[in-house]
Amino acid sequence: MNASDSDQKAFRKIPGSICAPLGFKAAAVFCDIKKIGTGKGSEKGKKRDLALIVSDVPAAVAGMFTMNQVCAAPVKLSAQRAAKNFARGIVVNSGNANACTGNQGMRDAEAMARIAAASVAALYLSRRSDAKADECRKNSNRAAVIDRRDKIPPQNVLVCSTGRIGVSMPMKNVERGIRDCASLLAKSTRNARQVAEAIMTTDTRRKEIAVEFKIGRSTVRIGGICKGAGMIQPGMALAQSIATGLRRIATARSAVARRPVTPKHATMLAFITTDVAIEPDLLKCALESAVARSFNRITVDGDMSTNDSVIALANGLARNPRLGNEKAKGFKIFQDALSFLTLELAKMIVRDGEGVTRFVTLNIRGARSSQDAEVAARAIANSSLVKTSWCGGDPNWGRILCALGYSSARINESLVDVGYSRAGNGAIAYGFRRGQPTNIPFRKLAKITAAAEFDVHVDLHSGRGECVLYASDLTENYVAFNKGDVNDPTTLGG
Repeated sequence: MNASDSDQKAFRKIPGSICAPLGFKAAAVFCDIKKIGTGKGSEKGKKRDLALIVSDVPAAVAGMFTMNQVCAAPVKLSAQRAAKNFARGIVVNSGNANACTGNQGMRDAEAMARIAAASVAALYLSRRSDAKADECRKNSNRAAVIDRRDKIPPQNVLVCSTGRIGVSMPMKNVERGIRDCASLLAKSTRNARQVAEAIMTTDTRRKEIAVEFKIGRSTVRIGGICKGAGMIQPGMALAQSIATGLRRIATARSAVARRPVTPKHATMLAFITTDVAIEPDLLKCALESAVARSFNRITVDGDMSTNDSVIALANGLARNPRLGNEKAKGFKIFQDALSFLTLELAKMIVRDGEGVTRFVTLNIRGARSSQDAEVAARAIANSSLVKTSWCGGDPNWGRILCALGYSSARINESLVDVGYSRAGNGAIAYGFRRGQPTNIPFRKLAKITAAAEFDVHVDLHSGRGECVLYASDLTENYVAFNKGDVNDPTTLGG
């Protein structure tokens, strides 16, 4: 469930995003992974395109990854590593998805992790050699480190990529970039922002957030960044499910609440850091719960990417009483804060969707089951006709009913209500109730849907199933942006 207003009072927003928690450093560089002038995103010039996120000490790890049967090499590699208990860092690039690149793609992903591990370990070792123990305690920005930080196994580094599909990684550029990036690692708001920019592709702005709260006497922080604007309808499962290889398809069929339940067709990535002390298995459960009601509840264009990934690292440096199970004191506030953070990031993706002019919160209730509620919501939110009507500010409930009818949800037209309200406003104006139009004037409905943000309410009156989905309109700009021109490579997307 999403954090309520009262729950949110227990935590507050703070600056710093992924560098806000203790013991996390980050850096980003430009290494020309996607040659300037070779497609969407390259027109941004020398935008940073490679980044590192590192914990000073081993951190509990959790990851959720795309359930697209065609998934990128970094997804396959990172899913295996996130299924374990601990990790130290993440290396991520934009400009190249390293998807559909065969065996070479997997070798390249493994090499990225290996180079990152060696480069970061060497940096930590040199800093420790140059600093005394008391200087280590005083300088948290360029901190010297203790012995256990010096050795970083490659398998403790996760890899993520986003960009054009089917292009081999320019590994000379990547290797140079990783080594340069390691030397810049620091704990700073500036570095965190640079990483948030480095992972962007067609995004128009950074997406970042951090929150702070108390567990006992300990101050705990969670920070997060994400990217995504197109190819957005994530359906992610825990790393354990993905890492089972061919068995993940069978797993997916039983994981209805964790992924879109209708067939899928630019990637979203999210990275979360926290200094909470928590058992790895509990972190995985907490992330799964948070993602189920945030990243797995958004759609821009109905397309599930080959590279969607959400990774969380928890290094325990807040030194709170360790959270060992869901009944542990402090776990509820941690879960509420994590869920709030992931939902805020997910909404940022929809609002920054390619060509988007409307942000729509779609509320389905009264379905026969949660599964029926979700398929009904996705049928509406991904209908081209519904989305184009939203673009025009048209409260066309007829198109909504049509989408409901062809969904696999059980629908009784004579029971359905369809209404609209201002964003977050409980006063619903119904255009259709119990099988027939209402007498509410069209202009009243149109005034609501003319806003940049509004809510749609559908009650099926057939059960207790519910679903909230965050969606967008479909505009001429989206089509123009994505159609490209084969005679002009600079117009081609991912």
